[in-house]
Amino acid sequence: MYTTKRLWLECDRDAYTTWAKLLEVSDLSPDEQIDYTVGIYDGDRLIATGSLFLNIIKCVAVAKDYQNKNLLTEIIKALFGKLEEDGIFHSFLYTKAQSTPFFKYLGFSEIARTNHLVLMEQGLPDFADYLANLKKAKRSSNHAAGIVMKADPFTKGHLHLVETAAKESDVIYLFVISEENTEFPAADRIKLVKEGTAHLPNVVVLPTNSYIVSQATFPSYFLKNRVKEYIARVQAELDATVFKENIAPLLSIQTRYVGEEPFSRVTEIYNMGMQEIFANSIKLQIIPRIAASGSIISASRVRHAFKKNDFDTIKEMVPETTFTYLLNKAQHKLLLPV
Repeated sequence: MYTTKRLWLECDRDAYTTWAKLLEVSDLSPDEQIDYTVGIYDGDRLIATGSLFLNIIKCVAVAKDYQNKNLLTEIIKALFGKLEEDGIFHSFLYTKAQSTPFFKYLGFSEIARTNHLVLMEQGLPDFADYLANLKKAKRSSNHAAGIVMKADPFTKGHLHLVETAAKESDVIYLFVISEENTEFPAADRIKLVKEGTAHLPNVVVLPTNSYIVSQATFPSYFLKNRVKEYIARVQAELDATVFKENIAPLLSIQTRYVGEEPFSRVTEIYNMGMQEIFANSIKLQIIPRIAASGSIISASRVRHAFKKNDFDTIKEMVPETTFTYLLNKAQHKLLLPV
């Protein structure tokens, strides 16, 4: 008789050790972005496991000598049960190519694949719904380009990138990352981007949902320097593949604009991954960053200045619309005298 139970990896060192060992012998890397894990035991031996982070199923493994026992189904059922308990009815899954038939049988559909992994999803709204919404926003053009940014918050550096692209393209599809693990909420960030680019009639601002630079497609982006470069490269390949094979063709995007990356190794890896995956199908245009007060403008500099109430520095680095937003936010938090 097998026993299924939750593993408290963050506080049970023995459970973590056996879990990590099962993943390693299954050719998987223990993932630090996990908030729920379940395991199946045969006596005291951990023989199968699966984890969740938000709505992403990951770190699913079954011991080699138990792979004919249908334990994978039990693991997925247990994880689905937790998602339903939390009111979540859409999920993502990473898997290897040879495992896709099994997960398709469980109702997952494939989003994209690389030489290293396959990204799948289950539930609604799904990738098809997202693409349908993008299609509604499509404009006719001879040359369309794409930009993806977090804009946390929107800076003069971001604006320089957009204005440069807007001069060289008929239409710019400007994707603002929808993830909420940021300093400023996604709704505020997309509003600031719209306000900051309102003078550019050929710019179309769009959300990324979970399909461009997200916890599902490229989680390393949100960990920055706390991930191994190999993992970041694999995830960058996947994210670039989703864009190349699905989003760019739908919107007839021929060029992707990015800012030069002198600070973040993970973002640099992402840019390199795009160059490799895009090859001759999409041109990757890298734009040098601009400076203020002798240093390159970055959203992280703005966030740092914001925490110090240094609005003189902030004013040099952000458009007026962003400056007003940050000033109002600081006053609301009583960080500045009203």
